[in-house]
Amino acid sequence: MNTTFANSARMAWAALRMLLVLTVVTGIVYPLVVTGIGEAAFHDKANGSIVKVDGNEVGSTLIGQSWNIKGTHKPDPKWFQGRPSNSDYDPLTTGSSQLGAGDPTLVKNVKAAKKQVADFNGVPESKVPADAVTGSASAIDPDISKEYADLQVNRVAKANGLPAAQVRKLVEDHTTGRTLGFMGEPRVNVLRLNIALKELTRK
Repeated sequence: MNTTFANSARMAWAALRMLLVLTVVTGIVYPLVVTGIGEAAFHDKANGSIVKVDGNEVGSTLIGQSWNIKGTHKPDPKWFQGRPSNSDYDPLTTGSSQLGAGDPTLVKNVKAAKKQVADFNGVPESKVPADAVTGSASAIDPDISKEYADLQVNRVAKANGLPAAQVRKLVEDHTTGRTLGFMGEPRVNVLRLNIALKELTRK
């Protein structure tokens, strides 16, 4: 009986020591090391890729936002617009509409959105790319396709009193190519593009 108790006590003590060691290593040391590496090598990304303009935080390059006329839900013609958002770009309620490709509601919404985008930009509906009328899985995608950015050039240029060629070059300068040269598609970060546009209108 004593031997059994001693063995159980020894095993319990060994388990407790292992628990304490793993708690220190995985709960304290590892997080501190990873945080330190992140802050030192990837400071911007580790802190949310926050963008500042004139010393003020204006958003994150990782999270999309609306570019509406102040106080309304109408898109502002002066700005490049992002993808539709099922959560109105709220990062606390991310997620898609969960409607299937053949769902009548989704089909109806896409058709209505395509007409709205076409009318807003003064182009035929056939020119409207898919990402202009469909939200991403996260509902906060910060990027749009090069095609969608190009579609908006004339409208943005006219609304800001700028030459279309100047705005088109802005899009070219802010287009990111495929990841590693072959993954994904060329994309444009809407926040960075609109910040550059604002700088252009100041000149």
